[in-house]
Amino acid sequence: MADLPDSSIRNAPATLTHLDRQGQAQMVDVTEKQSTVRSAIATAQVRMLTSTLETIEAGNAPKGDVLGTARLAGIMAAKQTANLIPLCHPLPISKVEVQITADPSLPGYQIQAEVRTKAETGVEMEALTAVSVAALTLYDMAKALEKSIQIEGIHLVQKTGGKSGDYFAKQE
Repeated sequence: MADLPDSSIRNAPATLTHLDRQGQAQMVDVTEKQSTVRSAIATAQVRMLTSTLETIEAGNAPKGDVLGTARLAGIMAAKQTANLIPLCHPLPISKVEVQITADPSLPGYQIQAEVRTKAETGVEMEALTAVSVAALTLYDMAKALEKSIQIEGIHLVQKTGGKSGDYFAKQE
C-alpha cells in the first residue's frame, strides 16, 4: 500500500504506536522497554432471572458446574489473549485469578479477574479477556435455563506498573 500523502496519520504524534508511517496497524516494539511488575483488574456483570441464579447456586444447572467452568475458562482465556487480539504481545503471565460472586441484587453474578506479570507491557487486555470469556462461558453453561441472560459492564478497574503509571477507574 502506498504512503498516505501528508495525512494526519503519517504525521501523527508518537503516541499512535500501533500505526506505522503508512497508517497500517503494527505490533509495538517493546524490546527497549524495561521489564517491570504489572497488574490489571477487570470486572463484568452477568444479569439473569432470580430463578436462574437460584438454580446455579443450588448446583442444579443442566450442564453441571457453571461457576467452576466459567472460572477456568477465564483463566485459560487470559493466557490466550495474544492469540485472540491481533496486536497483543504474548506475555509471561505469573498470576490469573478469576472470582465469580453471586449478587442477588442484580440478580446475577459479579466477575472479577486479576492478572499479573513481570514484562515490558501491561496485562489490561488479559484481564478484560478473562472476564469476557468467563461471562460468555457462564452464559453458555446456563442458557438452557434462560436465553435472556445479559452480560454487562465489562471494564478495567485498575492497572499498575509501567511507564504510563497507575490507573484506577472512578467509582460510581
